[in-house]
Amino acid sequence: MAVEISPLGFFCVASAEEEEDVIASTNILRDRSHIDKTLRLAFDDNAAESYNAALQKLRKIYHSAIKPMEQAYKYNELRAHEISDGEITSKPMVLFLGPWSVGKSSMINYLLGLKDSPYQLYTGAEPTTSEFTVIMHGEKTRSIEGIVMAADSSRSFSPLEKFGQSFLEKLLGIEMPHKLLERVTFVDTPGIIENRKQQERGYPFNDVCQWFIDRADLIFVTFDPTKLDVGLELEMLFRQLKGRESQIRIILNKADNLATQDLMRVYGALFWSLAPLINVTEPPRVYVSSFWPYEYAPDTSRDLFKREEISLLEDLNQVIENRLENKIAFIRQHAIRVRIHALLVDRYVQTFKDKMSYFSDPDLVFKEIVDDPDKFFIFKSILAKTNVSKFDLPNREAYQDFFGVNPINTFKSLSAQCSYTGGCLLDKIEKAITSELPGLLGSINPSKPPPGLSSCETTGCGEKPKNRYRKN
Repeated sequence: MAVEISPLGFFCVASAEEEEDVIASTNILRDRSHIDKTLRLAFDDNAAESYNAALQKLRKIYHSAIKPMEQAYKYNELRAHEISDGEITSKPMVLFLGPWSVGKSSMINYLLGLKDSPYQLYTGAEPTTSEFTVIMHGEKTRSIEGIVMAADSSRSFSPLEKFGQSFLEKLLGIEMPHKLLERVTFVDTPGIIENRKQQERGYPFNDVCQWFIDRADLIFVTFDPTKLDVGLELEMLFRQLKGRESQIRIILNKADNLATQDLMRVYGALFWSLAPLINVTEPPRVYVSSFWPYEYAPDTSRDLFKREEISLLEDLNQVIENRLENKIAFIRQHAIRVRIHALLVDRYVQTFKDKMSYFSDPDLVFKEIVDDPDKFFIFKSILAKTNVSKFDLPNREAYQDFFGVNPINTFKSLSAQCSYTGGCLLDKIEKAITSELPGLLGSINPSKPPPGLSSCETTGCGEKPKNRYRKN
């Protein structure tokens, strides 16, 4: 007989027979057939050809209508998010975040069936994952160094070079032929260790996490019953997740280590810890189970854990099924932001020209405009004269930094961004937002009306965009 202390501080007495049952259950591999069934991995993807054709149309719209405006008004220097061809054609990304040794790597091994394979992710009770590991599809099983991944322009990871060579040494790619990886890419991250300073990692950990968060289609934030405390690093992580609540899923892993009553207390403690960090009316979905290859511990809520696992798999499958719709919606949202940025820069340019006189000092005039844009109705005029929501306007302070690097006289007004053969940049991007991208969305799913087009507050849909800057 053995006496143990549970994670909640309760004394638990385990008999020799119970210990034998637990040991036996950890040696029996769990049936994985429900994974293939729920994710429909046995079915051939007959829509692959139409999917690739739609991606090429999306890429064409981006390069012809959105990217020219990005380059003309240097949008990437404001948002630091450059969209590459690799990102447009990339598979949905599932990101795993959370404290160390809560089962993130074990969960990936379980979903992909990597138990006892040469390329299973290393797991253990101590902090084991020190790299950002990207698991993706390939014709053969191999590992790829981070420096090679960043140098390959056909992939979506080339922007990671900006985080330095120290980070690229901590970036690892694994390719393998797997049905699930044909439809999705997994990213395993180093566990959060609250007593470690960020500087000790040797690279900007939070900035790297933000890069992956911005591009993830689904984010699994994983905990286990022994690691529910919230420190500075985890608090910073949830601050970075702000605005991405719809992609967040909370996972309480290793749930079969607890009796039902203790599990209820741990579940409540998890919500108590996370409540101050998630400031939304509808909390993220929480999945309670044990995601690893072995059978559930005896005398636990097996049926509940199985249903929770299937619900998570259905959630993952929904992301896979909607991958093209999500990609189009992302590009359209990006186009709206680029359009708003161009309208604001144009307004700054027009105001600067109006305030300049023969005896004016251009530096002092523009400093006055940038320091107090409300005095010159920069942002209010955009709201009054264009179909832009006030909630979509960028931060005013961001333009102080933007124009500090990019002098105002390097920009042309929107009315000058027109040609007889190519048309006007503003016309092109508004056509993409209001007709081309919604039309592409409707063509891949004709039974449903394109989502997000019932409101015309942000894009002016429902009528032909009026270009106030077109040359007559």
